[in-house]
Amino acid sequence: MAKVATKVAVSIPDDLYRAIEKIRKIRGKSRSAVMQEALRHWLHDQAQVALVREYEAGYRRRPESQREVKAAEAAAVRLLSGDDW
Repeated sequence: MAKVATKVAVSIPDDLYRAIEKIRKIRGKSRSAVMQEALRHWLHDQAQVALVREYEAGYRRRPESQREVKAAEAAAVRLLSGDDW
């Protein structure tokens, strides 16, 4: 069974259009393929932003203790100095 696609009309600034057209022609991609790739990247970025916000909220609810900070600093010093664990 063929995949269903929805046609969408979008407006973009002329300079962006020209830049996309130049590169997509060099790469041999269709406009649809370029837009799909761009939208997938955008969706992935949005998911990453959501994860960062979730992490930040968790950190605000339970920040690291002074002991955890010191342990992390000590580990970083060891790592950067090249010492074996």
